[in-house]
Amino acid sequence: MPDTALIDDDFVTAIRRDLLKFAQLQLRDAALAEDAVQEALAAACSGSRQFAGRAALKTWVFSILRHKIVDLIRQQSRTTNISALGDDEAGLDEAFDTLFKQNAHWRPEARPGDWGNPEEALRESRFWEVFEICLNHLPENTARVFMMREFLEFETAEVCSELAISVSNCNVILHRARNGLRRCLETSWFAPGEKPC
Repeated sequence: MPDTALIDDDFVTAIRRDLLKFAQLQLRDAALAEDAVQEALAAACSGSRQFAGRAALKTWVFSILRHKIVDLIRQQSRTTNISALGDDEAGLDEAFDTLFKQNAHWRPEARPGDWGNPEEALRESRFWEVFEICLNHLPENTARVFMMREFLEFETAEVCSELAISVSNCNVILHRARNGLRRCLETSWFAPGEKPC
């Protein structure tokens, strides 16, 4: 049953910050993120009768924002050539290569550490703050492909089509992204000792 009374000023104020943070993370453009959030909130208010109450209201509004972001990424991809790798992407490859010995085995100091219980960590909101920082350290094109595939749940073929890249190029970019995030999270979150501020 719709509960339109929940979409009031207090709700908008409470959720707006989280929506904006999510949009900025995905779009990496403050103005675009602001526009997407405004449009999502306007759509939620005007379409509140469509809210069936099967999910939390916040989840429903985030779903609207997610669709807005997907549309924006698809529009942007028509004008952006992502296939040209920058120096920062090449740097990820060099950093990755330093993790291994010549026989392709992990260097002892670079071997992945114990992440404890990753599912428990995922539930901690602080983890997502660190994750966002790590994501922001990725080269822009790398982070964009990763977000399209893992956050916005584009199929690989759709990512390739939208960004005009080959499947192998997409897989290489995703590999770089996952490796870059793994290294960042290991040092910033999963390393033993006190968590960074």
